[in-house]
Amino acid sequence: MTDRRPTLRAALALCGCGVLLLTGCASPTPASDEPTRVSPESMGTSASASPTASVGVVGADLSGRTIAIDPGHNGGNAKDPEAIASPVPDGRGGTKACNTTGTATDSDYGESEFAWSVAGFLRDDLEAAGASVILSRSGDDGVGPCVDERGTFADDADVLVSIHANGSESTEPKGFHIIVADPGKSRKLEDESTRLAKSLSGSMAAVFTPNKAYGKDAISPRPDLAGLNNASVPAVIVECGEMRNPDEAAVMESEDGRRRYAEAIAAGIGDWF
Repeated sequence: MTDRRPTLRAALALCGCGVLLLTGCASPTPASDEPTRVSPESMGTSASASPTASVGVVGADLSGRTIAIDPGHNGGNAKDPEAIASPVPDGRGGTKACNTTGTATDSDYGESEFAWSVAGFLRDDLEAAGASVILSRSGDDGVGPCVDERGTFADDADVLVSIHANGSESTEPKGFHIIVADPGKSRKLEDESTRLAKSLSGSMAAVFTPNKAYGKDAISPRPDLAGLNNASVPAVIVECGEMRNPDEAAVMESEDGRRRYAEAIAAGIGDWF
């Protein structure tokens, strides 16, 4: 496969966002079906990285940092509609459904599969820069975890990035956007999450189209997403693009496209640190 890293590095330099880049490899090895609720103890954790690890395209030494990655949804969610409809804390004093099945392209390439693949490339990129990485799920054929756990599993991390793709009813919308909790648990946490969103927006805009319906930085403040509301560290949801837009669907369905999404996200995380 063609290595796109020099292209991405050049694009980021032209963008002037002050972001350098990371390296990418293979996706995590899928595991067997998971239980409906996954405890933080059962979630994947990388081994400690060497301080001399190559930072690759990240442009920052992330040794000693722990980064939580939440690949949205799960491939087995449709198998247990009762479980994913069960109420869990929404982080605002109410409840919300445990999870959903996510969206898909018109050729039935699912959001959970896309998010899992991008998470694998992203994990490898971050580990190459010295970070420890934890994932909210260990494969793409289980059920859950619920949205509250998708926030709390990151309690011991430095930052949380949740990977998704949007599923607008129309095929016309195009572009990525990034969601932050508004209001945050604290002003400091809200400010840090917004700064993370801006960093990711800058790195992604060097390669992909921002959806200007969410403002010039394609950032969407929302109060209703339990994963973000339950997070105790700076956290964002990255909606990488529109799965029903045929052009963006083609990029998401390609391994090279998913690698480029991961590299852009990794660059934004490195810049934020």
